[in-house]
Amino acid sequence: MDNERPLGLRILEDSVRNRGTAFTEEQRSRLGLRGLLPSTVETLEQQVARAYAAFRDQATDIAAHINLRALQDLNETLFYRLLTEHVEETLPIVYTPTVGLACQRFSEIYRRPRGLFISYPDRDHIGEILQNRPRPNIDVIVVTDGQRILGLGDQGVGGMGIPIGKLSLYTALGGIAPERTLPIVLDVGTDNAELLDDPMYLGWRHRRITGDEYFTFVDQFVQAIQAELPDVLLQWEDFATPHALPILDRYRDRLLTFNDDIQGTAAVALAALTAGVTAIGSRMAAQKIVMLGAGSAGIGVCEQIVRAMVADGLSEADARARIYVVDIAGLVTSDRTDLDPAQRRLAQPPGAVPSPVADRQPSLLDVVKAVGPTALIGLSTATGAFTEEVVRSMTEQVARPIIMPLSNPTSRSEARPQDLADWTQGRALVATGSPFPPMRIDGDRDMPVAQCNNVYIFPGIGLAVTAVRATRVTDSMMTVAAAAVARAAPIHDDPRGALLPARGDLADTATAVARVVAKAAVVDGVAPKLTDEEIDQAISTTRWTPEYR
Repeated sequence: MDNERPLGLRILEDSVRNRGTAFTEEQRSRLGLRGLLPSTVETLEQQVARAYAAFRDQATDIAAHINLRALQDLNETLFYRLLTEHVEETLPIVYTPTVGLACQRFSEIYRRPRGLFISYPDRDHIGEILQNRPRPNIDVIVVTDGQRILGLGDQGVGGMGIPIGKLSLYTALGGIAPERTLPIVLDVGTDNAELLDDPMYLGWRHRRITGDEYFTFVDQFVQAIQAELPDVLLQWEDFATPHALPILDRYRDRLLTFNDDIQGTAAVALAALTAGVTAIGSRMAAQKIVMLGAGSAGIGVCEQIVRAMVADGLSEADARARIYVVDIAGLVTSDRTDLDPAQRRLAQPPGAVPSPVADRQPSLLDVVKAVGPTALIGLSTATGAFTEEVVRSMTEQVARPIIMPLSNPTSRSEARPQDLADWTQGRALVATGSPFPPMRIDGDRDMPVAQCNNVYIFPGIGLAVTAVRATRVTDSMMTVAAAAVARAAPIHDDPRGALLPARGDLADTATAVARVVAKAAVVDGVAPKLTDEEIDQAISTTRWTPEYR
């Protein structure tokens, strides 16, 4: 039995309790650690210096990712102190873009279990699996089925890398205690032939279940969550479009839940767009938007923009008329028979944009030429889709175009920021989905590129709902989160500033988001009535910091 093993060993193997070389002499004696550690007693700061040196010594990004995950498995406090002190360097390693490669190589680099793996053959034992969770008290769950990992497609059980990475940021930036987070993968098989043929693949070796079987399994999972962890925040992550929207619609009024790809992406995109619109002295109601990509993320962004335009004085019909969605088949129009209900709500009437070729839907270039959009947004995973011809056509009609190639990872981006700067003579306001170096303007000036990452939104959402015990995540909570992020954008004070706050300010941004989201939850009646002072106190009390206690 575990209790028969020496206490010191059990503590050193517990990543939450372990302090490693920072255990004091008194603690080493009291906890049975004497002799199990080198004699020097270090401070947390000394440990961070050593861990940072090891991190910097890794030869590749994936090696650095493995190094950080090993540190997390060993000592959570040290891991999170390293992340918070070096957030700009570690964020792209812990999450995008490196996490995409980690998902692709999940079975190859697997070391230790983290989180819960709920496979379809275990569908009658989900309650039992939840009871096997490493810690009893959980505030936030991130769950994926691995079908649409970033822009990389079906990664099966390898999708577990996304919930692990996402929850690391909930803790590092949003202050959710690490032991109160739980990553989960719903392993319903994979249609990735390479994985099915890979002898090292660790998931259920079966084609994906679909249809009623799939949704019944998800419902079994939700019912088990409601029974075991009724107050937890359940975040859906990287579900394919045919599943993402129906799942969100089915459960959003029954649980404390949201879909980050739909709602989080929409909020951060709106934040960058709002900052850009404000910086050029315009209004949301005056914008004309072209969206490339009609998946769940693209549709979610468009719906959030519709709400912002309505709040700025337009009717809903007029707002929808100013948004043009283009997918692989061309402009989304109401006479198409291949649209789902969410896409149909954003469809333009036939003939809204004339096509130069008979029997062909207008292309992205056709739409840009005809519409003269003020903002061009991409969530298509179509590498290089924002071509020089498209961008120059837009620039001919708009003085300061807002261009946002948001697809992840970097290899799937619709454009490189430097190309956008060159093609627009430095006039474009740019936000991207993955990190890029600054744009060089006029040969001698650098302009930072805002990374339009959901990390600006979800850590603050998690902190807010945990602090004030919210029961639902509402649309208005997302809207105020976007506004809070937009207000903090450097471009308001510097014409060469970015459309989103610096990554070094992410923790402060999460706190600002948490405050406005918590207040919106109270106004919406989905949280207990609290004063502003009580909300601030609840957030402060809830926020975990990486310190030895």
